[in-house]
Amino acid sequence: MSPAARPIDSAAPPRRTPGASSSRKVLQLLLAFSERRWECSVAELAGLIGTPVATTYRYVALLKELQLLEEGRAGRYHLTSQVMPLARAAQLANDLARLAKPAMEDAARELGETVMLFQQFGDVAVCADRVECDKAMRFTFQPGHSLPLGTGASGKMLLALLPEGERERRMPAIIQRRGVGVREELRRAMTNRYSTSHAEIDEGVWACSVPVHTAGARPTVLSMAGPAARIGDDQKRVAITALQAYANRIQKAVSSYSL
Repeated sequence: MSPAARPIDSAAPPRRTPGASSSRKVLQLLLAFSERRWECSVAELAGLIGTPVATTYRYVALLKELQLLEEGRAGRYHLTSQVMPLARAAQLANDLARLAKPAMEDAARELGETVMLFQQFGDVAVCADRVECDKAMRFTFQPGHSLPLGTGASGKMLLALLPEGERERRMPAIIQRRGVGVREELRRAMTNRYSTSHAEIDEGVWACSVPVHTAGARPTVLSMAGPAARIGDDQKRVAITALQAYANRIQKAVSSYSL
């Protein structure tokens, strides 16, 4: 079986590896950084990963030794450029993103807006790849950028794609963040097989998202986003229909590759 078709069991949390508690905490510390939290104090990191401050200092010292972390202003730490080759390696290893690229390029050309591929990882939707349009005013979303599951067209569609048990396990935190109205948005996404958003992530941006069904693969969606001022009701309907056709094209490309 090719990497693109490797089964992903998203119905249950991954089984914890025994005897790896310290290693797990170090990796959790590294993963605590994101575009929304790009620097942290040791005390903040300790709270995020649930370890004593003294222990967290040791983890930070190890990551500094490996040149993955460095100290910035006022005792706050941030990732170094040493992690960037890891991101590039992840991009190169993503067969689905590579197979989706031609369809994404055609979609961006036809629709005249930015087209993105998102995948679900835990509580976040991560942009695996994107193709920008050639217009001066456009929505920019870099590969690797993430957003909370249940937020934006992509985050809502990915949440709707999860098995019911996993979706319900994540719902309390999402409802606390977004309100009970998110349940109705999810119901519509599951019924219509697409999701939309307006100004949920960025002011004045409209987005839509459709599922990319690939047997056994991580939940994936194809999305489009652009300035709401130039996307009227007719264009919205065209965009959703076109994205669904391009998602089918990606599914066929992945299926052929997996044979």
